[in-house]
Amino acid sequence: MPATTTLPSLTYTKYQTKPATQLALFKQLLRPRLIEEKMLKQLRQGIISKWFAGIGQEAISVGCTAALNDDEYLFTMHRNLGVFTTRNVPLPQLFAQWQGKPGGFTEGRDRSFHFGSQEHKIVGMISHLGPQLSLAAGVALRHKLMGERKVSLAFTGDGGTSQGEFHEALNTAAVWKLPVIFVVENNGWGLSTPVSEQYACNTLADRGVGYGMRSLTIDGNNILEVYETVSKLAAELRENPEPILLECLTYRVRGHEEASGVKYVPQDEIEAWTARDPLNNFADHLIEKGFLTATDRKALEKNIKKEIEDGLKAAGAMPETVGDVDRELAAMYAPLTSTAPAAAPGNASTEMRVIDAISDGLREGMRAHDDLVLMGQDIADYGGVFKITDGFMAEFGAERVRNTPLCESAIIGIGLGLSIAGGKAMVEMQFGDFVTCGFNQIVNNLAKLNYRWGQNADVTVRLPVGGGVGAGPYHSQTMEAWFTSVPGLKIVYPSNPADAKGLLTAALADPNPVLYFEHKALYRSLSGQVPAGYYTTEIGKAAIARSGNDLSIITYGMGVHWALKAVEELGVDAEIIDLRTLAPLDYAAIAATVKKTSRALILHEASLTGGFGGELAAWIGEHCFEDLDAPVRRLAALDTPVPFAAALETDYMPEARLQGALEDLLAY
Repeated sequence: MPATTTLPSLTYTKYQTKPATQLALFKQLLRPRLIEEKMLKQLRQGIISKWFAGIGQEAISVGCTAALNDDEYLFTMHRNLGVFTTRNVPLPQLFAQWQGKPGGFTEGRDRSFHFGSQEHKIVGMISHLGPQLSLAAGVALRHKLMGERKVSLAFTGDGGTSQGEFHEALNTAAVWKLPVIFVVENNGWGLSTPVSEQYACNTLADRGVGYGMRSLTIDGNNILEVYETVSKLAAELRENPEPILLECLTYRVRGHEEASGVKYVPQDEIEAWTARDPLNNFADHLIEKGFLTATDRKALEKNIKKEIEDGLKAAGAMPETVGDVDRELAAMYAPLTSTAPAAAPGNASTEMRVIDAISDGLREGMRAHDDLVLMGQDIADYGGVFKITDGFMAEFGAERVRNTPLCESAIIGIGLGLSIAGGKAMVEMQFGDFVTCGFNQIVNNLAKLNYRWGQNADVTVRLPVGGGVGAGPYHSQTMEAWFTSVPGLKIVYPSNPADAKGLLTAALADPNPVLYFEHKALYRSLSGQVPAGYYTTEIGKAAIARSGNDLSIITYGMGVHWALKAVEELGVDAEIIDLRTLAPLDYAAIAATVKKTSRALILHEASLTGGFGGELAAWIGEHCFEDLDAPVRRLAALDTPVPFAAALETDYMPEARLQGALEDLLAY
């Protein structure tokens, strides 16, 4: 339907919507249209820098939003202005957002519709198009777990259905029977790519069959069809949770964004779809029925245009954005307000292996936070491949300890959606190496959300990492350096059982996204005294693993144990700093140890080039230069993948080269 010029007329006679509601829907269609027409003028005047026109597609946004309750979440895309206006988002704040002013929702940190508003239960997109589908599924999961009769609704485009996240989100929502409506705005084009080059099925709704979910295709230009369809589906899902795939056929009569134009679009198609304009056709229907007069329409337009001018005047009076480095840095993390505050360890303790301490910390976290949900592959009945969640199902139940399909990105996104709706999530990567499949959700959603519009991301991602177990290139990496350059993430990497438990409980209590690295080779090889009960180890504070005066070894994870062994065998009076947290970093502890010993060796298991040690060495060279008696030395793994055979893995690891590096540094 989007690519044809033989189109059915818009008819409204078969629908049961009351006249008063029809008139209200018309007003809701008119408002975004008039705003868009004004914004196109503002774009030409240089007042705003970008615009993605939804002219001709308003019936989808308005119809879907009007059909939902005001406390139900909507996840928007470029052309969903009608969602914001139907939810009565204040126009001055909306205009300030588009102008990049501090009075907008992102205080100038992001543009156009890349924002959300908890007050209005709207979550905006990121430029990667697909991830919001998983977030909507996460909100729906929260509704289901809380026994709330609510639905969530996410928009995507025909192009977005080609992304992997579309498959992952729909598949998981279907498996878990989540009350979410996935709306595809099929407008014929993905920028300049026609739908004939996007998919080979007859309709996008056909894909629902493969996921085992209900799906249907409707006329997205017919406001009554959209409104009545979504109203009916939402009512059904509130009573019997399940996902729905809803394809709304429409057409983009303007460019993807205004700068791209529409020269690639056949003119006869634009003309045919312009004749099916959802606003003007509906107005004709209302006038024919006597619900509206031409004079009424002009009066409505006059009133709305005044609202727009008043809103623009108010936005224009707002101050311009000014730089403030301290303010921007402070916006990276949500404040630490939690129902389970920091807690000091008690006197009682038990000898535990690292793996048992992690399991104990996770169990304490589940008891402390009754809204915490664990998600991961094989973590339920099976207890996880490392048995960390063994027995959790019996204590906490299948709703809170959830086996997931094999789709890391969607599960991280669902965890984020759960957080947006007020919950907590822990997502386990079966092996840390698999986090690559969820990279986008971590670095572009979890990390940036609080900075962009003040929405915390209460998600902990556990990453079993590290070599020394003969697992080869895809089960032995330690990939902390992939994430340490991403502002907004907290990253912890414990080296001993007590910290493994305390840092995990702290991560679960923290409202910010935390990547929790746990070394597999330490799981069952290292034991130590672990305080009983609930306690937390402060994130962002290093520890002195060994006090000394001759040189400093700055390390974390397995490196701590390599360092302890090496200095013992050499008889070197070295100070060993266990960073424990890589972000935020304890610069004070680093500066103090360098000042004390005047020599620093940085040790980590990951490959040398691009490793986190480079950042540490650079900081020490810049800030501690006058305290140094020797160049900062880095020691790390070879610049190769982690090999499988034991002899090759031994050569790869830095441990065998550590004593020589220490001797060289002392002799300088």
